[in-house]
Amino acid sequence: MAWTPELKELEKRKALTAKMGGPERVKRQHDGGRLTIRERIDRISDARTFHEVGAIAGVGEYDEKGDLKDLTPANCVFGRAKVDGRPVVIVGDDFTVRGGSADASIREKPMMAEEMAKTFRMPVIRVIEGSGGGGSVKTIETKGRSNLPGQVGETRAYHLMTDALGHVPVVGLGLGSVAGLGAARLTSSHYSVMTKTSAMFVAGPPVVARLGQPLSKQDLGGWEIQTKSGAIDHAVDTEEEAFDCARKFLSYLPSSVHELPPVLPATDPVDRPVEKLMKAIPRNQRQVYKMRPIIETVVDEGSFFEMGQMFGRSIITGFARLQGRPIALLASDPYHYGGAWTSEACQKIVRFVDMAQTFHLPVVYLCDCPGFMIGLQAEQTATIRHGVRAMAALNQTNIPWCTIIVRNCFGVAGAAHQPAGRLSLRYAWLSARWGSLPLEGGIEAAYRADLDAAPDPKAKLAEIEERLAKLRTPFRTAETFWVEDIVDPRETRKLLCDFAELAYRALTPEAPKVSMRP
Repeated sequence: MAWTPELKELEKRKALTAKMGGPERVKRQHDGGRLTIRERIDRISDARTFHEVGAIAGVGEYDEKGDLKDLTPANCVFGRAKVDGRPVVIVGDDFTVRGGSADASIREKPMMAEEMAKTFRMPVIRVIEGSGGGGSVKTIETKGRSNLPGQVGETRAYHLMTDALGHVPVVGLGLGSVAGLGAARLTSSHYSVMTKTSAMFVAGPPVVARLGQPLSKQDLGGWEIQTKSGAIDHAVDTEEEAFDCARKFLSYLPSSVHELPPVLPATDPVDRPVEKLMKAIPRNQRQVYKMRPIIETVVDEGSFFEMGQMFGRSIITGFARLQGRPIALLASDPYHYGGAWTSEACQKIVRFVDMAQTFHLPVVYLCDCPGFMIGLQAEQTATIRHGVRAMAALNQTNIPWCTIIVRNCFGVAGAAHQPAGRLSLRYAWLSARWGSLPLEGGIEAAYRADLDAAPDPKAKLAEIEERLAKLRTPFRTAETFWVEDIVDPRETRKLLCDFAELAYRALTPEAPKVSMRP
C-alpha cells in the first residue's frame, strides 16, 4: 500500500491518545469510583455509534530527528453519537490529563462541539469534571504569561456555550469536582445532574480558605448545597443513574427548536379508573394533601419526570406524557408554604416556562396557589420582583396552556394561573376556591367596624363568614362565565388528554419568540 507509513503513524497517534493520562492516572480515576471520559461516552451512547472528532489532537513530543516520541492528548474528547437512536453531540473532560485544566486544553474542541450541535440541530451532552478546560495557576508558567479574561477566543467560547440553549437541548453531567469554567458549562444547561460524591463551585476549598472559610468540597459545593440552591437540577448515587437521567430527559424533547417533541404510541387508556381523585382534596381547608399522586394519576402511567425537586419547593416542575404526547407540567405543592409562590419558586417557574416555550411543549398547570409568600423573608428576597418576572414569562409564551384549579387561587400570584391576552383552557375542580385574598384573616380587616360594634364579635364573625362563603362558591363565578368549566375531578385525565391532542394540532416547529436563558 502506497500510504502504509502514514497509516501506521495515524494508528500510533490514536493509540497514544487512547491511553489518556496514562495507566497511573486512569487507575486513580477508577480508585475514586469514577469512570474515564471514554468509558462514560461508551455508557451514554448506543453501542458502536460514537464518531470522535479530533482524536489525535494534543501536544506532541519529538526526538532530535523530528519523529514522534509521545503524544499527550487534549483533555477534551468529543464527537457525534446516537442515544436511543437519536443523533447527539457528546463532549467531555478527560480528568486524567492535567485535571481538565487549561494547560492541556485545546479550546477549539469544545467550541466546535457546541457549533456542531447548533448547526446540525442535535442535542448536546456535556460530561464535566475538573475546571472544564478552565484556568489553572500553573498555566501562567506553562504559557509564559497571564491570561486576560475576555479575550476574543474566550468570549466566543462563552457565547457558544450559552447560545446553544436557544437552539438545542443541553444536558450537563457533573461527575467529579467541577470548578470555574466547568461550573459555568454545567449550569448553562436545560438539565443538570451531579453524582452525590461530586462537588461544584466557582472556586474550590483552597481558594475559599483564603477568605477565612475552611470548608471541605462537600460542605462548599456538595449535592445538597447545589440542588437546594437551584444551581443543579438533580443528584444521583451513581454515574449510570446520571446517564439514565440524561437519556430520559432527552426523550421528551425535540432534537432542536426546528422540530416538535417526539410523540410515542399511546399505551395508557384515557378512561382508566381514577376514582381516588374524588378523595384527593380534603374538605377541611386546613388539611394538607400530596400533589404528586394526583400528577401520577392524571398523566400517562410512569411518565412523570420531575426536575429541580429540591429548589423552589412550593412549585413542582417536570415533563410527562398524555396519550404519548410530551407536555411540560407545573403543579403547586401545598406541603411547602401552602403552595405560595416564593422568590425561589418564581425563579424556577421562569426557567421552566422558558424551556417549555423554547421546545414547543404544551403546559399543564395544576394550581393550588394562595398567592405570593408574605412576611419578612419574602420581602428580603424580593419575592414580588421575581413574581412579576414569572408573570411576564407566562405572558410571553405562545404555547398551548391548560390550567386545572385544584384548590386555591388567590391574589396576584393566583392571577398568573394562565397566560394573559390569549386563549387557554381552564377547568376548576369541585374543591376550587378563589378571590383577591382568602377570607381567613381578611374579614377582620374589612369588617372591623361591624365586629367592634357587635355585642358578640365572635358570633358576628361567624355570621359574616357564612354569608361570604355562600357568595364565593365557584358556582356563582361560573354563572357569569368568569370560570369556564367546573368539573368532576375524575374527568381530569380525559380532559387533559383531549387538551394534548388539541395542542399538538396547534404546534408549529418554528423558532420560539422567547429564547432559553441559563
